[in-house]
Amino acid sequence: MKNLRFVEENMLKTYEENAQEFDRQRSKNLFEEKWLNKFSELIGPSGEVLDIGCGAGEPIAKYFIEKGFSITGADFSSEMIKIARKRFPKQSWIIEDMRTLNLKREFDGLIAWNSFFHLNQEDQRKAIPLFCKLVKDEGVLMMTVGPEEGEVLGKVNNCDVYHSSLSEKEYRSIFEKMNFDIIEFMANDSECNGHSILLAKKR
Repeated sequence: MKNLRFVEENMLKTYEENAQEFDRQRSKNLFEEKWLNKFSELIGPSGEVLDIGCGAGEPIAKYFIEKGFSITGADFSSEMIKIARKRFPKQSWIIEDMRTLNLKREFDGLIAWNSFFHLNQEDQRKAIPLFCKLVKDEGVLMMTVGPEEGEVLGKVNNCDVYHSSLSEKEYRSIFEKMNFDIIEFMANDSECNGHSILLAKKR
């Protein structure tokens, strides 16, 4: 557990120091497209999307930009945001910690792809209500989570990265309290490189 805590506490440092290489190695083949299509169809055309943990903007934010959506990208890594701003200067890119989001506006859709699961379990419990408050009524939220409750270490560019997840039951309970219906919860989707996805809609 000591190693898990060390890696968790150094996540920002890891991303700042490796931003260029992480971006270079990030798959751009859009294996996520099936889920991005579901998300965008629920939002409807020309919606405003908040991309939490946007990284350098490819391929997720790029997908939405090319579909005509207005994007606000938020990431705790200033180095990642620099790359995104250079790539897509017409969109809004902000340095924000998802644990303390307070943007004082609402979006048609909120996505946290390969980012939310870097929070520890207690921070996830606190962050989900913050996310939910940023979504308009009948808006959509989608994020990648773990397939089951627990903490694990992953690898990006040979660097250790921290992952955690609550149970599906607890996610459902939290979203229910925040007036969201979970439309789909898919664990280890074989058509999406084994990702586990939660897709929800606000009532």
